[in-house]
Amino acid sequence: MITFFRVQAASILGSMADYLTTIILVELFHCWYLIANLAGNICGGSLQFILSRNWVFHADKGKTGIQTIKFIVFFSGNIFLSAAGIYFFTHYLRINYIISKTLTSVLLGISYNYIMLKKFVFA
Repeated sequence: MITFFRVQAASILGSMADYLTTIILVELFHCWYLIANLAGNICGGSLQFILSRNWVFHADKGKTGIQTIKFIVFFSGNIFLSAAGIYFFTHYLRINYIISKTLTSVLLGISYNYIMLKKFVFA
């Protein structure tokens, strides 16, 4: 159970970097919300990988290259699912992109992300 909460904490910190990047790109630089989301995902995902590897799963003694490749595979799925969720909520349901991002992030955080990190990336 501790691992689950640590994953969530790492996810929250990664999400903070993600949101900050996304909002700055949309609001200050007027980027399209899906492009800003992609950049935010990359920033947040990088932070989450570092935290997950070193703090959550204590996998810092493992092979970095293999973990990085597995994380990229996992994260590619996350980016696709994130973009699809945000697009669905924003485009079809007309929900603000930040709320759409939050809904999508929560759904992915408690399902796909935890399972893939624990059972695939850092197994």
